[in-house]
Amino acid sequence: MTDILLAWSGGKDSSLALAALKADPGYRVVGLLTTITRDYDRISIHGVRRSVLEAQVKAIGLPLIEASIAANADNAVYEAAFGSALAAARERWPGLRHIAFGDLFLEDVRRYRMGLLESLDWTGIFPLWGRDTALLAQEFVQGGYRAILTCVDTTQLAPEFAGREFDAGLLAQLPGSVDPCGERGEFHSCVYAGPLFATPLRLVSGDRVRRDARFEYCDVQLV
Repeated sequence: MTDILLAWSGGKDSSLALAALKADPGYRVVGLLTTITRDYDRISIHGVRRSVLEAQVKAIGLPLIEASIAANADNAVYEAAFGSALAAARERWPGLRHIAFGDLFLEDVRRYRMGLLESLDWTGIFPLWGRDTALLAQEFVQGGYRAILTCVDTTQLAPEFAGREFDAGLLAQLPGSVDPCGERGEFHSCVYAGPLFATPLRLVSGDRVRRDARFEYCDVQLV
């Protein structure tokens, strides 16, 4: 059995990747790695509060490794923070050299990750790669998972979708140009319940904000 770390964004694809790894007898997930934007104290890109992330981690029952970056950090800053987080993980779990991602089909993203990991003496695993995203989205909903859209790219999807439940109704209303899993960055989500969670999180939607004249965020908070 190979020990492995999972890049955890707090969203649905991370959850499905974790479920796939747990179902694979060849891997043992030892921890989660999340990139935090320290200026906002939130999960990068997804905009989810640290308090919600910590509740997710507690409900899942895995330790968390953080990579901390500033807002508007460039690739060099991100890569340095990511490398430091991987080094911390390897110090905690000596010999650890595998990390999994929930990527689905974007070849350029995968090549970037593989190149970065190779330079750091790590190996990338992609348990969901090539899966049909429409089927994956249905699998998530029908499997009892629950998530809220926390960020919408308004150049690809109407801002009103921010704050909505990721459910069958939402999937039926997505425009044909939008990937059902939001793989091209159309939207991001926050998972709050499902088979991986010992107990569901109690969340409430809060304020909305538009950033960079493009990204519509909906804040979610613990009740």
